[in-house]
Amino acid sequence: MIKPLIEDSHTEFKSSFNDGVIESLSAFANTKGGRVLIGIADNGKPVKGFTIGDETLQKWINEVKNKTQPSIIPDATALEINDAVVAQLSIKEFPIKPVAFKGRYYKRVNNSNHLLSLSEIAEMHLRSFNTSWDSYINPEKNIDMLSLDKVNNFISNCNNGKQYVITDDPLTVLNKYDLIKEGQVTNAGYLMFARSDLFDATIELGRFSTPTSIKDSTTIRSDLFSEVDFVLDFVRKHINKSYIITGDPRREERWQYPMDALREIVINMIVHRDYMHYGDSSVKIYDDYIEFFNPGRLPENISVEQLLSGDYSSQARNRKIASAFKEAQLIEKYGSGIKRIMEGFANYGLKPPLFENFQHGFRVIVYAQDAEPIEETVGETVGETVGETVGETVKGTSALVLSYIEDNPHITREELAEKTQLSVRGVEYQLAKLRRAKLIERVGSTKRGYWKIIDR
Repeated sequence: MIKPLIEDSHTEFKSSFNDGVIESLSAFANTKGGRVLIGIADNGKPVKGFTIGDETLQKWINEVKNKTQPSIIPDATALEINDAVVAQLSIKEFPIKPVAFKGRYYKRVNNSNHLLSLSEIAEMHLRSFNTSWDSYINPEKNIDMLSLDKVNNFISNCNNGKQYVITDDPLTVLNKYDLIKEGQVTNAGYLMFARSDLFDATIELGRFSTPTSIKDSTTIRSDLFSEVDFVLDFVRKHINKSYIITGDPRREERWQYPMDALREIVINMIVHRDYMHYGDSSVKIYDDYIEFFNPGRLPENISVEQLLSGDYSSQARNRKIASAFKEAQLIEKYGSGIKRIMEGFANYGLKPPLFENFQHGFRVIVYAQDAEPIEETVGETVGETVGETVGETVKGTSALVLSYIEDNPHITREELAEKTQLSVRGVEYQLAKLRRAKLIERVGSTKRGYWKIIDR
């Protein structure tokens, strides 16, 4: 029985030797290695009349070598596949990346080659030398642009609760942590201790009533340590807080979301952001969910599933920044943040956050419970709302989804996602909320049914 051949992340077919062969070999060299089978058509069948001369393979090897930089030299062999002779050019993952073909850089994704972006090229190069962008000197910055008071605050946080404390002066500390090198400032040093605004670290914050209607917004461009508190202060301003009567003299505060988990999300945003990308980070607060977005997708060898299960080796995009945050006791342990976030929401009785690669970055969406009616005791309000009014039957995003259903009862989840700019999972959450409120019901199957508005 003839075994069918397929193209995948490690195999490419070419009917003849051409520049496409070299492009694929360079893409394999930039990822996990692979092979090009020459003399095989796109359908996986041998090309009739294909032959290999005595000098053919060596000629192809030389051409690959001359058209790549740094030069790669593939292994070349003649194989018999399905009763036909074909040529195989194979290459292992190259230790010094990225490899260019005619000045362009490619990577292998599934069964095709993809052109690398500028940020991917830079990041791949840095990983090859076991370093990261933030450890490099920024020639446009100098020590006078740093705040030594901010460095002293960093030292104080590092020393908090420790038996052996840092006693060095700020400049010595910056040198010891390689945040300044030979009197010059690194990218990490500048991002964490700059005196002035940082346009490379911009975070856009917004409070939305609908995906297109903004009620409050601000832009922060401070040093990375300060950004953590600025973001969380804005979040507290626009989410709900309740007081729980426990019988103790002091009432217990309960925010709409677990603040420790939100703090972990914000720290992860700041530490793992791709600061070489032109885009900004953002935090969008809605009535019943918050969306955190950051430039910089997950590393290619880590899936969202692995991230949630903890089955991966932690890879800090910004090693110096991550190390400094850990020394300042803002990060407990590399790779454990996602687990603490999930546990925080589970302990709060909330649904798990959504983690996903989105566009050119990574997005986390956290969901709140349905707003509870405000409870009152004699002479005092037990429920307190910070910045917003709660207790309405339906509002914000839920009202927007309901309006689209009223216009088109047959609208699909995917169509709702496109119109509301939510993920499909976000749409499903809103639909479940409307069902619980007895505002809609589903008639018929998921594919052929429709939404019915319940008379109110």
